[in-house]
Amino acid sequence: MPNLTRREALIATGAASLGMMIPGAAGRVNSQTGLVQSVARWCFSDIPLEPFCSAVAEMGLTAMDLLTVDEWAVAHDHGLTVSCGDVGAGTIEDGLNEPRNHPTIVRAFEEYVPRAAREGVPNVICFFGNRRGMEDVDGIDNSIRCLQECAPIAEAEGVTILVEVLNSKAGGHVDYIGDHMTYALEVMRGVDSPRVRILYDIYHMQIMEGDIIRTLTDAREWIGHYHTGGVPGRAEIDGTQELHYPAIVRAIRDTGFSGFMAHEFIPRSGDPLGSLAQAVELCAAA
Repeated sequence: MPNLTRREALIATGAASLGMMIPGAAGRVNSQTGLVQSVARWCFSDIPLEPFCSAVAEMGLTAMDLLTVDEWAVAHDHGLTVSCGDVGAGTIEDGLNEPRNHPTIVRAFEEYVPRAAREGVPNVICFFGNRRGMEDVDGIDNSIRCLQECAPIAEAEGVTILVEVLNSKAGGHVDYIGDHMTYALEVMRGVDSPRVRILYDIYHMQIMEGDIIRTLTDAREWIGHYHTGGVPGRAEIDGTQELHYPAIVRAIRDTGFSGFMAHEFIPRSGDPLGSLAQAVELCAAA
């Protein structure tokens, strides 16, 4: 065997392990297109980070989503890319739509986007914020102004700022203003930066508006990242829910997407890692 770094060895052995767990899966995890599967850390928070990173690498995945800055090194030590980093640029409730939040958001990106570039973190996240009675037009204008200030930071470092669309119905993020793609797309077009994109959460947008495949196809140039999740209940992406993920993955592939799709479902089975492995195989085989 040629000399490998620890990280390269972990990735190589992880792919082999997945092949043992699921026949034919090794080499299919991310090889079909530029689409790369990842996993959102918070959904598996009952598993300590170190062993979770080890299990994810052994499964053949090469990336993990929504890690805070102090967690990046742990993922990297296990050969994992941090596919989307949380740098504290506002919160779901206190986001881009409120001008009082703009200094905090800009400072976070000023401080951590250069670090993300140095450490190979391709994306960082922020949010549109809660409505609190605000009209869409004001939220859109305020978001554009903030992102126009942030975009040059991201462009200079080659890191992409992702803004997530979320559902605002009961059981979701009630009062979230960026709950439809029309809203998000107006912001994207207003900012018009190659380093500001939508994080398209399939679970959330199925609840709010459905029409997933047509929407992601039409909005292909503005989407920089995907999240999965079963509907209803944000459980496994299997035959118990209304979304058919093989068709969705094929549609994403057909757009020419070359970024990350992170699994963000909450396992209901007694075997959370088994559920994740099944989701990876389902999407790899699509």
